[in-house]
Amino acid sequence: MTSLITLVQPAPTGYPAYSQTFPCEPSTAETGRKLVRDALGVWHLEHLTDVAALIMSELVANAVTHTSCRSIRLMVGRPSATRVRVGVVDRAPARLPVLSRAGEDEESGRGLLLIDGIADRWGYDLYGPHMRPWGKAVWAELSVQGDQ
Repeated sequence: MTSLITLVQPAPTGYPAYSQTFPCEPSTAETGRKLVRDALGVWHLEHLTDVAALIMSELVANAVTHTSCRSIRLMVGRPSATRVRVGVVDRAPARLPVLSRAGEDEESGRGLLLIDGIADRWGYDLYGPHMRPWGKAVWAELSVQGDQ
């Protein structure tokens, strides 16, 4: 098995990030939770672990359920000194995340509602040319000043 965490070297003025590509399958959620735990441990932000791991699980589940991608890229980063970003990159830019309400009898469809409720903010970024993107990143951010 390959190393779980690959450190992406930040620019001298940037912030650290961890990312790695895995199969687009349900078992990748556990790998994503470990990536989150390891990265937050390195940054001494263990107080964010449970929430960030839950977000990663939901993002992986959405990619597995709503795309036909063979692989996804899991990311945990620090876009600024005060924020942590958890994200999943897939090659299905036409399948954009939509916040919707699931019916009472539906067994799924609440993942983004959950993320919306526990993250400080969430969104997506398209990758590639404006008219023909090749993929997207769906992400959620947490403030590092959360309840410690």
